[in-house]
Amino acid sequence: MKIKLIAIGKTQGDWLINGIGDYKNRLKHYTNYECIEIPDIKNRANLTVDKLKEMEQVEIEKYLDKDSFIIALDENGKEYTSENFSNYIEKKMTFETKSIIFIIGGAFGISKAILERCNDKIALSKMTFSHQMVRLVFTEQLYRAFTILKNEKYHHK
Repeated sequence: MKIKLIAIGKTQGDWLINGIGDYKNRLKHYTNYECIEIPDIKNRANLTVDKLKEMEQVEIEKYLDKDSFIIALDENGKEYTSENFSNYIEKKMTFETKSIIFIIGGAFGISKAILERCNDKIALSKMTFSHQMVRLVFTEQLYRAFTILKNEKYHHK
């Protein structure tokens, strides 16, 4: 199975880059994982929020394909425990799809059109995180999900 993460903006901060890189390397043992960083829209300070989301939408759509199961990481999505998220991933891998695409929007979230195109929405927490922080939290949780599925010692219950 292939898992792709599409995120708006370049990851900044060595600690974030290193943390994400660490979990990305660990994921190689379980799945084909790719992270696509779409550059921030230029002159975004001069745009309305709706116009910015619309322009980000155009860029995101370049990486979406009709055969993938698309999931928005969205504050209004379903919340899962780590164990339930691992079961969710297992079900998608086993029965439903060969490819999953997760989407992290920019600072103002994901456009309505992209959200409507998604097959599902997942919230990592009721708390709000920066869109860059979400990359680290998500990558760690994806790694944790695979270690749970393999009954490895990473996750303690």
